[in-house]
Amino acid sequence: MALKKLDELIEDFSLFEDWEERYAYLIECGRQLPPMVESLKTEGAIVKGCTSRVWLVAERRPKGRFHFIADSDAQIVRGLIYLLLCAYQDKTPAEIAGYDIESAFERLGLYQHLSPNRRNGFFAMMEKIRTLASTSPDRP
Repeated sequence: MALKKLDELIEDFSLFEDWEERYAYLIECGRQLPPMVESLKTEGAIVKGCTSRVWLVAERRPKGRFHFIADSDAQIVRGLIYLLLCAYQDKTPAEIAGYDIESAFERLGLYQHLSPNRRNGFFAMMEKIRTLASTSPDRP
């Protein structure tokens, strides 16, 4: 899966005039996520704090980079996962810890247009990504 850079995605979002179109685009982004194999959808992979069911796992790759695999049972949440992966996919723990996702979230205009539950879920997913990257054994 080739992810866009988050700056490109933010630019794409700015092209839409209303939030109906932006939601449709967010859902379309979520459809680009590859399906997660059922064997990865374990209790330990569930993101706590999300109203929808969200599963997130990390694979440590060469040079200390992390590759994330995630899925949700909700279409908009799959779009939010796509946004997070645009920011964090194949990054090192230092890059993950240092990325200002809150600023990107604000630039996308999501604060004003997502329900409090979805905002909380977004940040719960972000925290799980940061935790997985910071606590994973240091092995290539």
